[in-house]
Amino acid sequence: MARLLNVACLQTRPQPDFASALNEATELAAQAVLGGAEFLALPEYCGGLKTEGSALIPPAAEEEKHPVLIGLRNFARENSVWISIGSVAVPGPQGKILNRSFLIDPSGGIQNRYDKIHMFDIQLSETEVYRESARVAAGCEAVISRTPFAALGHSICYDLRFPGLYRKLAQAGAEILLVPAAFTKKTGEAHWHILNRARAIENGTFVVAACAIGDIEGGGISYGHSLIISPWGEVLADGGASPGVVQASIDLEEVAAARARIPSLGHDRPFDLLHVQNQDVA
Repeated sequence: MARLLNVACLQTRPQPDFASALNEATELAAQAVLGGAEFLALPEYCGGLKTEGSALIPPAAEEEKHPVLIGLRNFARENSVWISIGSVAVPGPQGKILNRSFLIDPSGGIQNRYDKIHMFDIQLSETEVYRESARVAAGCEAVISRTPFAALGHSICYDLRFPGLYRKLAQAGAEILLVPAAFTKKTGEAHWHILNRARAIENGTFVVAACAIGDIEGGGISYGHSLIISPWGEVLADGGASPGVVQASIDLEEVAAARARIPSLGHDRPFDLLHVQNQDVA
């Protein structure tokens, strides 16, 4: 029997403040609900994002006072939908913030939290440098949310480049991998589709990857192209390069079907790494 779920990624723009972020998110969320969506997914830093030099400086607030978190919890309750809040910034340890995602249930309750594990510390060119760890404290726990419709594996953006995380989530039962992101345009053009399809194929899972689109105040451009991908690696929906709603109906039974065809999740074997000393050849 089919296990159908109508999923929508809300492809929002990086907004510099809480009010702008919440207004755009709720506007797109309302469109998605009118289109029949039961599960809404938002991008990384959907609560606001700016940059200053190499540092990411999203507006931050305590959970109980965070306007975007409060507003989206209210929307979920008023519309009886599940919402994956890709991430917002909340105060963390040692004067830093946490890049934290939330899963909100149809009553507006917080079902789970996930703090981004891998920090985006890279240098793309002489002028394009990012040091997320300068202001953000890394998380240390992988998280699965078990809902009435599916088990969800949480991740955020740069986590996408670390397949071991997704392997553990899938082997622990995740059927949908969430990849909210604010991927840069440069890396997105090169790697976004490939990496998301790979995570779906190698784990036999759906991937729901909501990605912000457009310019970031202070510098940087987010790639967009929010994706919904099947366990066989098929792109079911692609948000392109404009803000909007990216929607698809998925059948969770496809997870078991894909894993039955290629049961690689059960084929992992231990192995030793052999170090070979190069020797001069006579």
